[in-house]
Amino acid sequence: MTTVLTVSQTQPVTPTPGVSTPGSTGRLGPVFAGIWLFFLLNPLLEGWAHRDEMRGVLGMASTLAFAAVYMLLWVRARADRQRLVDTPPLTWSLPYLGALVGLGVLTVACVGEPGMACAVYVSVACIMVFPFRVAAPIAVALVVGTIALGAREDWGSQVGTAFGIMAASVAVFGLRAVMTRNIDLVNAQLENARLAVDNERTRFARDLHDILGHSLTVITVKAELAQKLLDVDLERARAELADLERLSRDALHDVRRAVEGYRDITLPGELVRARVALRAAEIDAELPNSTDDVPSDLRELFAWTVREGVTNVIRHSGASHCEVRLTATCAEVIDDGAATPSPSGHGSGLAGLRERAADVGATVVTRHLSPGFSLSVVRS
Repeated sequence: MTTVLTVSQTQPVTPTPGVSTPGSTGRLGPVFAGIWLFFLLNPLLEGWAHRDEMRGVLGMASTLAFAAVYMLLWVRARADRQRLVDTPPLTWSLPYLGALVGLGVLTVACVGEPGMACAVYVSVACIMVFPFRVAAPIAVALVVGTIALGAREDWGSQVGTAFGIMAASVAVFGLRAVMTRNIDLVNAQLENARLAVDNERTRFARDLHDILGHSLTVITVKAELAQKLLDVDLERARAELADLERLSRDALHDVRRAVEGYRDITLPGELVRARVALRAAEIDAELPNSTDDVPSDLRELFAWTVREGVTNVIRHSGASHCEVRLTATCAEVIDDGAATPSPSGHGSGLAGLRERAADVGATVVTRHLSPGFSLSVVRS
């Protein structure tokens, strides 16, 4: 009996959120569980032996009904596990258990000692749907009741049945503990995924604000200024409108790169990252609040300049202060450290920065200061 009921519970061990267990084994789970109901053949055959009597007919009917209710309970509990529900609500579990107890008592009353096999299934059902603190006392009570009832009815020793109740209950409890941990693990993974999405959404919103906040403010101010200058200084109004167009195109360019996943090489984004990185390294940072003066074709190069310069300051310089300067033709990173950054290999570091600068007609300039170091990219 112990092995029987243990195997019947193995199918729903690994829950998948919102999806039934894949594969033919998962689909045939109820069939495999139903196989182990053959231990109810003893009370069924006992009823068949007395089929000419009312108690025999009732015994067979109650045994078949007991098996049906047990399987319905098993299928329902299995479905709950797959929905990541560890302990089902009492509103549905109590009626099932009440029906099992009633049918089990009726089976014992009709067929006698063979009907005691129902006690094992009742104990297992309690382990399936109740918390351990509730199911354990019930299992113990069934063991004591089985032994006491056997002695009272002169059925002989019921130690074997009592051992079956204990062994099956312990085995199913162990399997349920595994299922509970699987459910907890899946729930933790789902929660981590949800938090990751929330964090990424928050990060993207914050970075998008950092990228666009200042640009949109300047655009608004320049639009108001241009509107006022239309009737006062037409040439200046045209210049402001041209500048307004450039700023809006740059802002649109930054947004597109952010959406496409290239936010890490936009100039405003690199300034944000530099500020965070320098603060984390306990280096005083002096960074520009605006990138409006930088032409569109130099923004990516200057972003790489800021990244490489700040990275070298943090890794190699031992500086306590770092300043980033931006103009329309130059990006410069200055520190007050003693160490000297060294060029890295092709395609990265200072070597890669020189290649990128050459592509747009700019030059990388490094200078030793007293104290400190300066890295700049200049286009004349």
